[in-house]
Amino acid sequence: MSENAAERVTKSGFVALIGRPNVGKSTLLNRLIGQKIAAVSDKPQTTRWRIRGILTRPEGQIIFVDTPGIHKPIHRMNERMMRAVEAAIADVDLLLLMTDVTESFGSGDRFVLEMVKRAGKPTFLLLNKIDRLKDKRQLLPLIDRYRREYDFVEYLPISALTGEGVDLLLQSLFEHLPEGPLYYPEGEITDQPERVLVAEIVREKLLMVTREEIPYVTAVYTESFKEENGLLRIHCVILVERESQKPIIIGKGGERLKRIGTLAREEIEFLFGKKVFLELYVKVREKWRENDALLTQLGLER
Repeated sequence: MSENAAERVTKSGFVALIGRPNVGKSTLLNRLIGQKIAAVSDKPQTTRWRIRGILTRPEGQIIFVDTPGIHKPIHRMNERMMRAVEAAIADVDLLLLMTDVTESFGSGDRFVLEMVKRAGKPTFLLLNKIDRLKDKRQLLPLIDRYRREYDFVEYLPISALTGEGVDLLLQSLFEHLPEGPLYYPEGEITDQPERVLVAEIVREKLLMVTREEIPYVTAVYTESFKEENGLLRIHCVILVERESQKPIIIGKGGERLKRIGTLAREEIEFLFGKKVFLELYVKVREKWRENDALLTQLGLER
């Protein structure tokens, strides 16, 4: 932490983004920070661990914690994901419960609300995807439904995609955060290691290119990350559970893997401002979602 950051006392604190899978949490995090730091796709459970995004403004500093979508775990990997959510909730000052206004209130929403109630922390309800509504009055029954369940600090309609309502959200957050120092130097936007950022970019492009075929049985980790004469040399490993899944990722003549690599390389070059040589390998690790050592290597907390 820099000396200036340590001495400056303003509003600051930690805020967790929570909600069901695929409600737009990572899209909102990227919008709030003003730069892409979290993988985004239309697949549920794209986010698998806690991601911190740091926003510093004249009013102070907010450390946003993006969390995996809350769901009932079925694998050891999912159990770790839910522990990451619980740890995030325990460590923050405020909660942002995000819901998709285009979907009806269901059992998944109730499951999330139970976690909010157990935490007992000041919580904002974010009604996301209002850009898809023709009439904002459609929000009223949903707001009333949530109001009967919990005493939220505020009910804020937003669009993480277009940015509508985001400025009002930030204003409200700074009003409710305590006074405190800047926890990170100005200019820093995430505490994610470079290797993790790179692996997440590759995984996002993998999800984009393979679409519905095998999104949940894949993982990516960075095996090597070196800079030589201004060139970043990066080797990433894509894990699958069965030999039959490799051709789906590699594609005919390697075309699909090449497409994943090209998309990832372009984004990594933009992120780091350097030329990148990216190699991707596809390896089979049976039942990797149940392998504790491998899950730790992938960055999932115990």
